[in-house]
Amino acid sequence: MGNLILCHDRHAVHPYEITRIHCRIFTIEELCYYLCNNLYLIDYTIMNQQLCNWLEEELGMERLASDLKDVLRLHGSVEKFVLTILKASRIYREPEMIRIQNVLEHLKNQKDIERQKYKGDNLLESGEVEEAILVYQAILNQEKDETVDDKFYGRIYAGLGAAYGRLFLYQESARMYDRAYQICQDKALIKPYLYASYKYMSLEEYHILITKQDEYMEINAQMRREIDEIRKNMPEETDPELIEKWKRQHRRNHS
Repeated sequence: MGNLILCHDRHAVHPYEITRIHCRIFTIEELCYYLCNNLYLIDYTIMNQQLCNWLEEELGMERLASDLKDVLRLHGSVEKFVLTILKASRIYREPEMIRIQNVLEHLKNQKDIERQKYKGDNLLESGEVEEAILVYQAILNQEKDETVDDKFYGRIYAGLGAAYGRLFLYQESARMYDRAYQICQDKALIKPYLYASYKYMSLEEYHILITKQDEYMEINAQMRREIDEIRKNMPEETDPELIEKWKRQHRRNHS
């Protein structure tokens, strides 16, 4: 039997409103859910006396309210403020609390746009590809942030290239990788660009592409050697499931 998670039955008569997103919260569970699903966007606006008073007066959590007021009085960090709430709720198990603490530590002192990218990267890493695409697109659709350099946006395009590749949208993937390379001039981006191009182009189109630059020819030859090496090491009779596993690994390495 799994461990039970303690839930609180107190429901506020007057909700607390997160003004940033116009979200009304009635319980400690809803507050914790908001915090954990917006770790990448949490800033000083959540850290205020009003929230402390609401927890005390509406939810009867006097001890938590007192601890949070101490954080405010001692000019503690937003991270400490958030972790104090999550720990007091006793909703999350220790492994999840460690993960949350690590994310907050990584985000410390980052710009808002960097936090958004980190969110997209984590969604992509965890396999939530469509959600990652939405985050990356939102960054590109908003007004350009002059506090970051152009290569930052190049890495956003690279993230989109990887995401589209995992969805087998190779033409879109190639287009994003090409855009990323034009901005970053990072040769590491050529390999996934060529791989995605090979997957959607005809052999004639792909041959024309790789003859445009000597670097393309070199990297294409390297990719062929890697594939030949994999084939050489494959036993004559291979488990179909193992072959599929190798294919997925190869796609990840080139997306």
